[in-house]
Amino acid sequence: MLGEEAAEDLVNWMDHVERERAEWREAMRADFAELRQEMQAGFAELRQEMQVGFATLRQEMAQMEARFERRFSDLIKWSFVFWVGAVAAIAMLAGALR
Repeated sequence: MLGEEAAEDLVNWMDHVERERAEWREAMRADFAELRQEMQAGFAELRQEMQVGFATLRQEMAQMEARFERRFSDLIKWSFVFWVGAVAAIAMLAGALR
């Protein structure tokens, strides 16, 4: 069995451990709350940057689409010119061979 002094020391030690545990718990809660706030601020900033980036990307894609449409219309135009020229050449050749 423990003596009275040893029992008192054990109780004091257990009280000390409990106080330290409570202090650590509060410190951890405060640290996690601070971390949570920092993460929320970081995520909000990231969200804003992503919105700006996506808006820029959409604008660039619209410009690319406009360029593709111009190139496609140029292709159609030159294809038409080629086929008209080819048909005219065949017609002239057919007329010359008669």
